[in-house]
Amino acid sequence: MKVLLLNGSHHQNGNTALALEEAAKALEAEGVETELFQIGAGAIQDCIDCGKCTEKGCIFTGDPVNAFIAKAKEADGFIFGTPVYYAHPTGRVLSFLDRVFHAASGIFRLKPGASIAVARRAGTTASIDAMNKYFTIAEMPVVSSTYWNVGHGLVAGDILKDAEGLQTMRNLGKNMAYLLKCLEAGKKAGIELPGTKREVWTHFIR
Repeated sequence: MKVLLLNGSHHQNGNTALALEEAAKALEAEGVETELFQIGAGAIQDCIDCGKCTEKGCIFTGDPVNAFIAKAKEADGFIFGTPVYYAHPTGRVLSFLDRVFHAASGIFRLKPGASIAVARRAGTTASIDAMNKYFTIAEMPVVSSTYWNVGHGLVAGDILKDAEGLQTMRNLGKNMAYLLKCLEAGKKAGIELPGTKREVWTHFIR
């Protein structure tokens, strides 16, 4: 079992990365492999709904979206992290995930997902709400913790002083590991995936 963690901050070693690493430690302690994927500091193209997605992913190849999709195909669970600058996830991570899920939403089906947000003070819960929408449209079980999945800090390293925030990340990792083990046990017991359908599409033009 493997969980892929996405750092939606351009800071490689900032508070968002530290929060994700805390969750990763808990996962590793439960025998679950982890990998942290850095979104990086380069430009991220947003989705333009061009309809040209391929089996390899998005038609735009100048950023790490398709590299993430390739890794996501092999992962069993996901934790997406974002810093909060203006009361919502960064535009970078939203553009990134818009393209990931537009091009390859099927690879996430029934794989557990969780989002975390890190801020100086406010905007974290609104950011988690926005990030969780990717999970609910892709039939992904949403993993929770013992509080909202948030941490606080301004400069890099501040989150290490947020004892409850770190506890929340550790508990998130434990809950993710538990759900992954339950899903694995279900597969071994012969429980089949639900046969959901996407045959009906409607719009609102009268």
